[in-house]
Amino acid sequence: MNILPTMPTVSPAPSSSAPRATEPAVLHESVIGWFGEHARDLPWRRPEAGAWGVMVSEFMLQQTPVSRVLPVYEQWLARWPRPADLAAEAPGEAVRAWGRLGYPRRALRLHGAALAITERHGGDVPADHAQLLALPGIGEYTAAAVASFAYGQRHAVLDTNVRRVFARAVSGVQYPPTATTAAERRLARALLPEDETTAARWAAASMELGALVCTAKNETCARCPIAAQCAWRLAGKPAHQGPARRGQTYAGTDRQVRGRLLAVLRDATGAVPASALDAVWHEPVQRARALDGLVADGLVEPLEGGFYRLPQS
Repeated sequence: MNILPTMPTVSPAPSSSAPRATEPAVLHESVIGWFGEHARDLPWRRPEAGAWGVMVSEFMLQQTPVSRVLPVYEQWLARWPRPADLAAEAPGEAVRAWGRLGYPRRALRLHGAALAITERHGGDVPADHAQLLALPGIGEYTAAAVASFAYGQRHAVLDTNVRRVFARAVSGVQYPPTATTAAERRLARALLPEDETTAARWAAASMELGALVCTAKNETCARCPIAAQCAWRLAGKPAHQGPARRGQTYAGTDRQVRGRLLAVLRDATGAVPASALDAVWHEPVQRARALDGLVADGLVEPLEGGFYRLPQS
């Protein structure tokens, strides 16, 4: 294992329980050591995945569990092993291959990124963070994740799992804010190891810890490598004080209707009549609203004569 750098102590947010400060180097060594023993063998972590495999996984894993992503990921990379392969297809094929992963606009964004990579970078996913961030559909998190996981660079990679680990271990609260804050970004940078290789390993390890141990519900502190330093546990695990955290509903929502409409179009070999779409949902106003939303998002292309298809351009 690399010798981790000594970094200044980062104090957790003040609380009535006054949990003790956490030394970053202690967190690094403990979490990275745990990761070395418990990391899942995932295809996008293997060397042969390359930067494109990492990028595809990052798009697919947004708000979607690993178990659902794995089969689609493998089919996707078998069909489109390089960005240029995807760029050569119509965007509707990306939507079709996305299947039931949910949030299908991600498929269009990934197709757009593949086009830009092919046109601007000769078909190779750029290593430069600014160039990654300039790609369509790539935000702050994805650019940092690809630069870190694919190219071993030093970036703060803040997904929901990492934010939760930092909130508990350092800030002493059960959950992070709903949206990433400037304070969280400052904390993530303060916790980042100076060495690039260690920083990239820390990014992956802290994410895995949040996914497997420091979960949103039923966290298993007995398995946590930093339980002895965790500010939230030391404070007695105070309950969340912010707004109630509600789970997302699906049944009866426009999302469900959109999913059913897209399922008809994915299964069709060509354009389908409006009557075929009408059959998927009984409530006409909601059905029309969902279809209009799909058209506005570029996921469905209306044709003359009341026909619809997946986008071709």
